[in-house]
Amino acid sequence: MNFKLNDITFVIVVYRSEEIIHKCLSSLPKECKKIIIENSNNTYLSKDLTSNYDNIEVILSENNGMGSGNNIGLKSCKTRLAYVINPDVHFKEDTFNILLQELNKYPDFSLASPLNSDKKIPNFKIFNSDNENYSDNIKSVDSIDGFSMIFNLEKFKNQIFFDENFFLFLENDDLCLRVKEKNEKIFIITNATIHHSGGIGKNDQLEYLRNWHWMWSKYYFNKKHYGANVAIKKVFFNFISASLKYIIYSISFNKHMKKIYQMRLCGLTMSFLGKRSFLRPKD
Repeated sequence: MNFKLNDITFVIVVYRSEEIIHKCLSSLPKECKKIIIENSNNTYLSKDLTSNYDNIEVILSENNGMGSGNNIGLKSCKTRLAYVINPDVHFKEDTFNILLQELNKYPDFSLASPLNSDKKIPNFKIFNSDNENYSDNIKSVDSIDGFSMIFNLEKFKNQIFFDENFFLFLENDDLCLRVKEKNEKIFIITNATIHHSGGIGKNDQLEYLRNWHWMWSKYYFNKKHYGANVAIKKVFFNFISASLKYIIYSISFNKHMKKIYQMRLCGLTMSFLGKRSFLRPKD
């Protein structure tokens, strides 16, 4: 049976996303269900969204990361397909018709996505040269970025989606690797596009948080899939580099850069010691 528009439920995790979520929602088909996971406990935004958009459900949740939030939405889906997107994306009107047309040609997939409109920043990776292209418009890939992931829920009957130990970074790589290890298919639809604006703001506290979690996630990811010895080798240069730069910026009294490399060292140390990814944004 072919996939149709009403077979799609959109899952969107938001955290202080008031300025960008409306553009995203306005670009989605009205007949599709939307599940919003609101991680900043913004009851005003919840009421605003439910009163202004059709087929929408807002779930208030604690901020336990994108993976955890996406899992809440994915487990709430009743449709055949779930489309996980970030709130800083939007679509052209013809994107969904193209997507469904192509996916219906090869419906035996686990994950899929349209192509990022910025060709300089591809939203997929290919590691193996033996990936098969199924048509001119369907490219088989090894991983896709987390801001746009279509789940064929028939392939996830066990409801094991994202690893909630990740808070930021590599949760999508982890998921894609597990899918490929089961010899299942991940597609990029090259004649359909998604626009990703990268709407997360920048400030010092967010930069510190990102550096902490990048190093935590890098060690955890590699240890999980390849063992502790490989993980240590993967992060050894990062540890030496961060240690030296921490000393250099301490001597030069550059507090901001010193803090960045302090956070890298802390995140890596916590991951090495088996501590959870506990660091969270400050309200």
